[in-house]
Amino acid sequence: MAHVTIQDVARAAHVSLGTVSNAINHPGKLRPETLARVRDAMAELGFLPNQSARMLAGGRNASFGLVLPRLDHGFSLQIANGAHSEARRHGYGLLIANADEDLDLEQDYLRYFMGTQMSGILVQPLTGKDWSPRAGVLPIPVVYLDTHSDLPGYFVAADNVAQGRLIAEHAISLRARRIAVVGQAEDPALERRIEGVREVARKYPDVDFQHLDEGAWNLARDGYMIGSRLAADPEDTRPDFVLALTDVLATGVIAGIQDAGLAVPDDIAVAGCDGNPLAWSGGVPLTTCAPAGYEIGRRGVQFLIEQIEQQKEARAAAERDAEAAVATTSRESTEDPCRRSLVRPFLLARQSTVRTSGGTKPAAQPGLDLGTYL
Repeated sequence: MAHVTIQDVARAAHVSLGTVSNAINHPGKLRPETLARVRDAMAELGFLPNQSARMLAGGRNASFGLVLPRLDHGFSLQIANGAHSEARRHGYGLLIANADEDLDLEQDYLRYFMGTQMSGILVQPLTGKDWSPRAGVLPIPVVYLDTHSDLPGYFVAADNVAQGRLIAEHAISLRARRIAVVGQAEDPALERRIEGVREVARKYPDVDFQHLDEGAWNLARDGYMIGSRLAADPEDTRPDFVLALTDVLATGVIAGIQDAGLAVPDDIAVAGCDGNPLAWSGGVPLTTCAPAGYEIGRRGVQFLIEQIEQQKEARAAAERDAEAAVATTSRESTEDPCRRSLVRPFLLARQSTVRTSGGTKPAAQPGLDLGTYL
């Protein structure tokens, strides 16, 4: 079979070589009918663009790369969907890589995406307490998701402090007097949720807040053991509200309480914190924060677009005036901007904390479609 060239596509579609090039590299520049004609010709001829040649020629891949730490958590899936939707809206594709909780693999994917000249990279890094963004000037725009830093860079994350504060305030609104906070502070996000809870605790010194620094964030069985143990405490000393730092832990806590013969929320109310729909498989709908991942992914792409536009403006200024190019370079190297965007949490009050008989019922939320978060 003969090799199909860009010239063959141009002849078949009755367009110029430049039009075919735009269809490959800048489809947004073409009228929909012209783009459709070129793509039909490509499909009929079996033409595949030579991406390697484009990269060698200094071209840019009209796609974003997204590096996730895992694909077994609702939050990462939310990020992927939000980023994909926003990228498509701006005419970009999205390629997703799963680092599988491996820091070396995460770095391999970052280098791969940079080497293939992606237009930008989103990364939800494997963050420990000593994590910091990659130092130095990066060849393409990068946005870090689900993490904060005071160092130069672009960051989008849920407002974890506000998450903890929101759930703690919900417990207070239900007149909880003994609140057990469950979960190990394994990473900065969990630490910030505890910080938010402590802010509320300081406002209500007459309420007993107890932090049980145990339970892995992603192990429901840890929550089950904690729930079973708390349910065995005497009624006058056991907590009347359990605030789990993650929804996975909260689901386990509910199961442990129920298997011990107590009712949720009548005997002990339970709430999660991180809005992970993949953890909502229990028999009692879980009170938690609305999932934030979709919005984090969407804002991450917006930050990439912002950086791309800034680069275009800098190049245009350099072409107009060599002195402007020097000034721009100097300004970019000395400002070192730190741009952060925090997604504000919203409460999903459901049956795990709000009694459905003889008391206040959860507020109806007919417009809430949880499927859009996954």
